[in-house]
Amino acid sequence: MTERTIRGKTAIAGIGETRYYKRGAAPDPEFKMTLEAIILAAEDAGIDVRDIDGFASFSNDRNDPPRLAAALGIKHIGFSNMFWGGGGGGGSGAVANAAAAVAAGYCDVAVAYRGLAQGQFGRFGQGSTASTVAGAAAFTQPYGLMSPAQTFAMRVRRFMWEHGVQQEALRSIALASYHHAQRNPRAVMYGRPLTEEDYDASRWIVEPFHLYDCCQENDGAAAIIVTSAERARDLKQKPAYILAAAQGTDYRQAATAHNAPDYATSNFKTLAPRLFAMAGVGPKEVEVLQSYENFTGGVLMSIVEHGFCKPDEVNEFFQLDNLRFDGGKLPLNTSGGNLAECYMHGLELITEAVKQIRGTSPSQVKDEVNISMIASGPMVQPVSCMILGREPNS
Repeated sequence: MTERTIRGKTAIAGIGETRYYKRGAAPDPEFKMTLEAIILAAEDAGIDVRDIDGFASFSNDRNDPPRLAAALGIKHIGFSNMFWGGGGGGGSGAVANAAAAVAAGYCDVAVAYRGLAQGQFGRFGQGSTASTVAGAAAFTQPYGLMSPAQTFAMRVRRFMWEHGVQQEALRSIALASYHHAQRNPRAVMYGRPLTEEDYDASRWIVEPFHLYDCCQENDGAAAIIVTSAERARDLKQKPAYILAAAQGTDYRQAATAHNAPDYATSNFKTLAPRLFAMAGVGPKEVEVLQSYENFTGGVLMSIVEHGFCKPDEVNEFFQLDNLRFDGGKLPLNTSGGNLAECYMHGLELITEAVKQIRGTSPSQVKDEVNISMIASGPMVQPVSCMILGREPNS
């Protein structure tokens, strides 16, 4: 284990989530929902929301800290930070930045947050309708490569071809998310179970992605309170200690026009070893995993690159029974994840990881989860991950 880490120095003390809505169904604007999530997180932690003095977000979140602070009556801002780029790859990274600020003494109570109203500001899943295009997109969009599904499908298809991965492996990931969502009343897809037959009969979006391989488009907000391990022990909730948090990208993964030298990757190959070294644990000790699903293929590749299974073992490993909360080898996305709970840009995966440590998930893996992990944003640049522990030195 490397010596210069934040292992066990900070903890997640509070989580807050608005109701999650289908895109365009939220009755409130994005900013109001973001305020609500932060207030709920402070209440969950048992602190005065005005004591928050640090802010961290990702993916160019529109809700800037000075405006939030003014609306909340924050006494002062000691830290404000944005995880640049990477889309959902910044989820764990934003929490990591908040933890680093607390550990370094820049602030005492930091909130990592994300507000997203695709009904108010536009959809992520569609291609651009602009009349002109510049930058890297100028090499792809005029030739029909426009949407996220199209972009990521190419990497996944390459991985599937190289390792003989069958469509059923992707299907199992979707089935696991929908299975868990049926136990979660907060999930947008609660009450809408998915069967193998439904999956197979669903329309192609772009091969190898069926409709149910693709994340939702939603409105809502989520927030996470981070403070020192010492302070967290005296607060309202059982702390979820941050054992490790890492962010980064592999060599030339942002090369223009799909010119990354390692193409069939989810971009975790250099990050994963650093993450596990910092935490002092290995893949076999992870009891439950929340892995960001922009598309099911990215989950599959992420799990391989974190060492949970080998590339040529994928077809055997990715079976629904292995991914369920009740006895699976690797319980996966136990709230329903981006596919079936809500697409809150992956921050809801972190709140679920905290619930597993607390023992309050609707799909609780077991009474006492010691190690809970999150992988944020496969196939983007940069990505990030986090490992939470029941104890500061798990």
